[in-house]
Amino acid sequence: MSTVTSGSPRTDAAVRTRGLTKRFGSRTAVDALDLEVPTGSVFGLIGPNGAGKSTTMRMLIDVLRPSAGSVSVLGRSPRRGGARLRRRIGYLPGEVTLPPGTGRAVLRHLADLTGSSTADRRSEELAERLDVDLGRSIRTLSKGNKQKIAIIQAFAHDPDLLLLDEPTSGLDPLVQQTFLDLVREARDAGRTVFLSSHVLSEIQHVADSAAVLNRGRLVTVSSIDALRRAQSRRVAARLAGAAEAEVSQALGAVPALAALTVARPDPTLLPTGSDADVVDVSGVLDGHADELVKALARFRVVELAVQEQDLEESVLAMYDATEAR
Repeated sequence: MSTVTSGSPRTDAAVRTRGLTKRFGSRTAVDALDLEVPTGSVFGLIGPNGAGKSTTMRMLIDVLRPSAGSVSVLGRSPRRGGARLRRRIGYLPGEVTLPPGTGRAVLRHLADLTGSSTADRRSEELAERLDVDLGRSIRTLSKGNKQKIAIIQAFAHDPDLLLLDEPTSGLDPLVQQTFLDLVREARDAGRTVFLSSHVLSEIQHVADSAAVLNRGRLVTVSSIDALRRAQSRRVAARLAGAAEAEVSQALGAVPALAALTVARPDPTLLPTGSDADVVDVSGVLDGHADELVKALARFRVVELAVQEQDLEESVLAMYDATEAR
């Protein structure tokens, strides 16, 4: 499998897996996963629900043991690293369960486990930024506010590595932006952030690179910029004074144009005074537009729109490709 670095001058890996596999009976949740997460980067793990993201995260902190393969976290085996290694990690589970007590008491207890002398002060700072009252009992908090407490406990001891599983679940959009700011600040401080999500938008705005996972198998590993460059584009055009067959033949010969449709629009839907002798064209362009432009130049182009697909659509297409194998 391919690996990618973020462009950082550091080449060591904060997380490295080789052939990492986890089976539950006859079901394979993670299948021979090869990953490298560069130190000092933000790395995203993208996949639909059930792709194996949470299982992967749990193996990194030794909550689950691999069925096969190897894993290294901050240069150590999670199993052998024990409590000393875990103190260098901030972990946010996909399903948050907090002990009883006030938010402040819970965070103080969790900070004691890390041995951090600054976590209390840091917790207060983070609570102010995330707008959560640490004096309230955990049991009275909404799901979103419980998620904020869980985020605080992951960040409060300034760990070398943050493992964040579906971190923005239950957060409103403004708080999500604050969370992404925290991620950027951690990276700028030289820390590594490994976050998983089935929502690509929250990763594409902050990650340097990402792995796409589906049914436990690695689909691709790429920089976010490369994923964007690989996006398909939707094409829509209205051509005047052309026959449908002629347009179909000319545009059908463009190799990069797929899902081509050519049809005359309903005359009653055309703007008043517009040319009624028109043909509407739509398709998906994969690759350079040069041949498409040359093919369209044979006709009188009334309207033309070329729109990049949302990055999430491109990744969904990758899922579909693996499902078809």
